[in-house]
Amino acid sequence: MTTYRSSFEHGEPARTEVERRALDAVDLDGILRDLRELVAIPSVGGTTGEQDAQQWCADRLRGLGHRVDHWRIDLDELTAAPGFPGQEAQRDVAHGCVGVAGDGDPALVFCGHTDVVPPGDLDRWPDRDPYALRVRDGIAAGRGTCDMKGGIAAFLGALQALRTAGISLRRPVGVHAVVGEEDGGLGAFATLRRGHRAEACVLAEPSAGTVVAANGGSLTFRLEVSGQSTHGSTRLRGVNAVDGLAGLLPALRELEARRNADPDPLVAHLELPYPLSVGVVRAGDWASTVPDLAVAEGRYGVRLDEDLSQAKEEFSAAIARACADDPWFAEHPVRVSWPGGVFASGRLPKGHPLLEETRGAVLDAGGAEPAVLGAPYGTDLRQYAAAGVPTLQFGPGDIRYAHAHDEQVSVAELEHAARTYVLLALRHCGTA
Repeated sequence: MTTYRSSFEHGEPARTEVERRALDAVDLDGILRDLRELVAIPSVGGTTGEQDAQQWCADRLRGLGHRVDHWRIDLDELTAAPGFPGQEAQRDVAHGCVGVAGDGDPALVFCGHTDVVPPGDLDRWPDRDPYALRVRDGIAAGRGTCDMKGGIAAFLGALQALRTAGISLRRPVGVHAVVGEEDGGLGAFATLRRGHRAEACVLAEPSAGTVVAANGGSLTFRLEVSGQSTHGSTRLRGVNAVDGLAGLLPALRELEARRNADPDPLVAHLELPYPLSVGVVRAGDWASTVPDLAVAEGRYGVRLDEDLSQAKEEFSAAIARACADDPWFAEHPVRVSWPGGVFASGRLPKGHPLLEETRGAVLDAGGAEPAVLGAPYGTDLRQYAAAGVPTLQFGPGDIRYAHAHDEQVSVAELEHAARTYVLLALRHCGTA
């Protein structure tokens, strides 16, 4: 394995002696070793790999000297709980994992999800193996490197550096490793329901050098459009449900445009802050039969600070208006439902000191001054925010590579993120 040398100079900017000692202890080879082991675990949501990754985290945190709470989640109790965020993967088993260095609730917690999305077409991956870490020309590639095992490896590397340097923190620091983030967030929901809290939280989601202080949300919608079947040779006698679905698409585009007309300043830089997209379409069961049902499922962006019920009502009203003047739909209304995960929006409270602490740590770790932005996708940020834990996102990687066949993260970003987390832990928690 190649040994990587730091790309950061250790003389500037000015830091305390303790900070310099901790930064000098950041072991990039160790971070890559952790990332290699994590990527090798095929922790696709709903598979046994999810549990294997949580076990790996529990063992790693024990090795760091943390008090570890590694528990089996009661899925029946959890899914029946008020506010459950939903799930799309089917699970019989799920585990939580929390580690804390020090006594009491953490002053700062680093959070990351260990689940990944399926790899898709294996022929698109080198050697048909998504779970082999490949490091070349300063890039680490493989499923989960960006979203978000790279972030987990970086904050574990930061905590290892503090331990290697022999530095004790005055207030506790913690780690939340969660499952199910990709399909709703049941892991974070279970962790918070179990009573694990912190004064502040940093999500190590990929942020491409920026600090993400807010997330839009998303809902999964389902449209069921009825038709009237008949033989394809006498199609005028029937009602084609596919044609009915196609007639609704302009209304969805108009709704999307209206909802993006005046975005919050944190997401105004985005070309489309609150996207609405159709991802799945199913219709028909025989080529020469006019289909009597078309089903479309998609993603519906939720605006910052928008109530979820309000968002749903606006969507349903748009569909109802599109159908209002159609005699068939008057008799056979389009059915709207909301399966899958529920991602509310969330944001760091305005003026919270965690923002400036993070920006300062990014700079002092050797990075450029980060922009403070909002993101168009949902994460566990909204769950911590709703539980009263001020949270932001800063992590290695660019969301463009998440879920992709060329998923990757730069080695330099991994190291810079670890150095940033070192400074955040020292400054937020203090030294003993």
